[in-house]
Amino acid sequence: MTQSSRQTDTPVTLSLGSNINRYRNLNHALDALAKAFGELVCSPVYESESIGFDGSNFLNSVVLVHTTLGLDGIGPILKQIEDNNGRDRNGPKFGPRTLDIDVLTYGGLVGLHHGVELPRKETARNAFVLKPMADILPDTPLPGSDKTYAQLWAHYPKELQKLWVVPFEWRGRPL
Repeated sequence: MTQSSRQTDTPVTLSLGSNINRYRNLNHALDALAKAFGELVCSPVYESESIGFDGSNFLNSVVLVHTTLGLDGIGPILKQIEDNNGRDRNGPKFGPRTLDIDVLTYGGLVGLHHGVELPRKETARNAFVLKPMADILPDTPLPGSDKTYAQLWAHYPKELQKLWVVPFEWRGRPL
């Protein structure tokens, strides 16, 4: 394979959330993501109140992976991981979740790609996504913006959504 024809790894950020069997489902998701993509860069795990419905608190994290897969190849893997953790796709859009994994960013792509809006709108809108992004990629600009995640978090109105770090271990190490 020549240098010009070799595929390069694309950085992809994923949002993980669960409010049913939260610790178990996040651990299983991290194991499955590591098996599918290799090394993971994980944010701390945060707890936050549910948004859009009355329900149990969520655990949320952001994970950075690198892959040679296209965006269309990642979706089925994520759906299978969700399904393997009991995801009910017939429930309401805003409701309890055993596991929710969303692509937040795929490289520097901006706009609609394979039915996915990038970067995902909640990336800069929701504290439970923006804070973990600022933790793992503080100096990286949000695609389509000249602001870094750290800058966006610094100006985020913290009273909008409360979140707090929770103790969480994966494979014997704290996140």
